[in-house]
Amino acid sequence: MTTKRHRFVRDNGLTLGFGTAFLLALTGQAFAGHAEFNNELTADGLAPIGLAAYLASSEFAVDVTENWQSEYLQFFLFILGTVWLLQRGSPESKEIDEAGRGSDKEQRVGQYARADSPHWARTRGWRQAVYSRSLGLLMGGLFLLSWFAQAVAGSAAYNEQRLRQLQRPMGLGEYVLGADFWSRSLQNWQSELLAVASMAVFSVYLRQRGSPESKPVGTPHGAAGVES
Repeated sequence: MTTKRHRFVRDNGLTLGFGTAFLLALTGQAFAGHAEFNNELTADGLAPIGLAAYLASSEFAVDVTENWQSEYLQFFLFILGTVWLLQRGSPESKEIDEAGRGSDKEQRVGQYARADSPHWARTRGWRQAVYSRSLGLLMGGLFLLSWFAQAVAGSAAYNEQRLRQLQRPMGLGEYVLGADFWSRSLQNWQSELLAVASMAVFSVYLRQRGSPESKPVGTPHGAAGVES
């Protein structure tokens, strides 16, 4: 049993490590956000609320979902963009002459699939088409879902603030067209896009020994990460 448990941890270390870090960060955000929200309530002459009530509030929901949607947008755009967009010498990019979706032989689909290839990679028609785009479809779908959740939660949180200031509430459509929704979205988008662009460029010239996100330390700057 111990051997199996150790093997599971070893085989899933990246997911477990980042999953644990995510839960710790989310917990920290919950406590810090709760304290900040109560400070705002007190400043407005209102009674503070408990942690459970804060976790169920639109204020906490919008703070969480506005970050989630920007992360999924980053991955969605990066996955699709790297099909056609290239960066010479970056391990985040394909070789300069390899832009595009690749041939069936290169992608090991249809008649070129191996015995251990995923089942839908060995099929033809809509199943292969969907599976060939499944990662992008998932990331795009998660972005849209979290962005919609941000819109709903943000509308509720924004209207709570307006009501405390004796202003009329706004409908969801009006809120989505307003400055608060787009300010929340764009301030996250620009940071995620900057991070991706920086990683693509800096990884051409800088190294991190042992990381698959970096080229081997002695690889020339102009070479792709797969070259030795």
